[in-house]
This record gives sequence, structure tokens and C-alpha cells, in this order.
Amino acid sequence: MEAVSSIEVILPLLFFIVAFVYSSVGMGGGSSYTAIMVISGMSTLAIPMVSLSLNLFVTTIGSYNYLRNSHGKVRIILPFLISAIPFAYIGGSLHLSKDVFLWILLVSLVIVAARIYLWKDTGFRFELSKRQKIIISLVSGSILGLVGGIVGIGGGVYLVPLIIMLNIGTHKEAAAAGVVFVWLVSLSGLISRLQYNSIDLSLYLPLILSVLIGGFLGSYLGSFKFNSKTMEKVLGVVVLIAIVLLVRKLVI
Repeated sequence: MEAVSSIEVILPLLFFIVAFVYSSVGMGGGSSYTAIMVISGMSTLAIPMVSLSLNLFVTTIGSYNYLRNSHGKVRIILPFLISAIPFAYIGGSLHLSKDVFLWILLVSLVIVAARIYLWKDTGFRFELSKRQKIIISLVSGSILGLVGGIVGIGGGVYLVPLIIMLNIGTHKEAAAAGVVFVWLVSLSGLISRLQYNSIDLSLYLPLILSVLIGGFLGSYLGSFKFNSKTMEKVLGVVVLIAIVLLVRKLVI
């Protein structure tokens, strides 16, 4: 009984921290929510649905904070969404084994960490034509949507730096595009999953409240005060911890 009580306290705290850090740089936090729930022993059937639901809650707040400051641009996000939304729906309909699910999650987290710590040249930009940028946006949107629907991540952690690399938006515009992208991809993936399974969200009310509070504070401070590069480094620490714990889960 004492262990259960500890988990009930620790999980909401962890989810608050994740929501705060991710939302401060225009992301939903789905990758880390999913990793934490896997590590805590939750069912891989319920995890994607819970994670996608939490993404919706935190990015609803984030979208409001970024868009009201006029950072959102339809021209930036639309090409990604055209392919991401249907592929997120497809991903949400797939039924994968637990091992495949865990490996996809682990690979996605490793890529996030590599991008944060190994790609140092944050000023790098691709010199591409408008047509090339649209093609890359469509292809990357489909990949992010598919992975998001499968494991319950929104894809903002990949989309935000990609927008900057393609030179189609500023850091603030990329962050705004990230939260809108995560919101719509999460919604598409969740709709697909709810056609095959259902969950009682009231059982996860402490987690929902934690991400709502963390998401509001993080997105507010991120859109007004925080330096995006500094918060990205903090995000990297969160991701590395999740990777280590997830690897232990797979090995043991």
C-alpha cells in the first residue's frame, strides 16, 4: 500500500515537470509521458491513449499562449498537417506487440537526444526551393504522424527544429507550429484508437491536472520569458533520464 501511495505522488510530479519543460519549447511531452508510463508498468494498450489525451490537454493551453501572441502561421504548419493527420489515424489503428512498441519508443527518444546534444550548429539552415520545402514537409509530416499514432507522441520535438532548419519560421513561430501540430496529430491518433479501445480518463485525473498546470506555466513562460535554447537543454536531461530507465526496462 505504501508503494502505491508513493507512485501516486511521484507520477503527477514527474508529469508536471515534463509538461512544464516540453510546453516551454512548444511541445506536448508525449514521448516522455509514454516512457514514464512504460517504466511504471502501465499497459501498453492504454499508454498511447493516455499519452495522446495528455498531449491534447497540454497543447490546448500551449496553442492559446503562443497563438495569442501572433506566433502561429498557417503557411508554416499546413504542409506538415496535410500528411500527418491521416497517417496519425493509420498509426492509431495499428496493433503492435509490446516489444515493437517499446523499441519504437526507445528509438524516437534516442533521436531526440541526438538532435539536442550532437547537433550543435543551431544556426544551420537548408538552402532549398519552395517546392523542396513542401515535399520535405509532406514526407516528414507523414512519418511523424505515423509514429505519433503508434506510440502516443505528438512529434513536436522533431517538428520544431525541422521548421528552423528549413528556414520557414522563427523559433517562436516554430514553437507555435509545434503545439498546433501536436494537438491535431494527437486528436487524429486518439480518435483512431478510441474506435478500437476505450479508457476511463477519470482514473488519470491527477496526471491530467498535473499536465494542465505544468503546460500552462511552461507555455506562458516559454512564449514570454524563457530562452528556448536553455529550455531545450533541460528537455535533453529529461529525455536522457527516460532513455536510461527505458533501456533498463527492456534489458530486465
